[in-house]
Amino acid sequence: MRTCTRLTLTLALLVASVCHADEVVFQDEFIGHLGEGWSWLREDRKGWRVTPHGLEVRIQPGNMWGSANNAKNVLLRTVTVPVQGKLEISVGLTNQPTAQFEQVDLVWYYDDSHMVKLGQELVDGKLSLVMGREEADKTRTIAIIPLNAFAVRVRFLVSGHRIHGQFRTPASEVWQTAGECDLPTHGLPKVSLQCYQGPADAEHWARLTEFRIRRLSE
Repeated sequence: MRTCTRLTLTLALLVASVCHADEVVFQDEFIGHLGEGWSWLREDRKGWRVTPHGLEVRIQPGNMWGSANNAKNVLLRTVTVPVQGKLEISVGLTNQPTAQFEQVDLVWYYDDSHMVKLGQELVDGKLSLVMGREEADKTRTIAIIPLNAFAVRVRFLVSGHRIHGQFRTPASEVWQTAGECDLPTHGLPKVSLQCYQGPADAEHWARLTEFRIRRLSE
């Protein structure tokens, strides 16, 4: 009986550990092609390409911050899992900006007027990590943090009605917190990748790599 009891307990612990493990809901390496489920808003087909190194998007003039809402090649996918517990969305971003407010962002997106962005941006000549919130086209900057590398990995942690933004550069394995805020809920959520405010007279191509959506155990 003791052996059976120990075996039952062991099986229960194994089942519990599997049920509470982190779960990869979706991933896309952006190698060779886009994964299923993505869609483009205001697509300019000549302004994006999938290479052996990742998805590359030309950063063209246009804006998503405030009421302009005219950026091209806004990449979207629906969040197909209920936002229960904690959800992690992450992606690698690389760009060498030269124009004021030129940026590449990971975005928790409802529509062009309701979103939270986190990404690499040039602000007053300084390479920066920027997090911002927009609701009904009214914007609020949550963080502007100096960056010392053109490549950065960013992630959102979404739990309930709150969203946290974090980042790390290739030189570190430690996630740093950018900020947090309430979600500007407006319909069904999507995840978006956005590149805009680029120069009109030069071709700048941002690179995006290793996109992940995970449901976290805690």
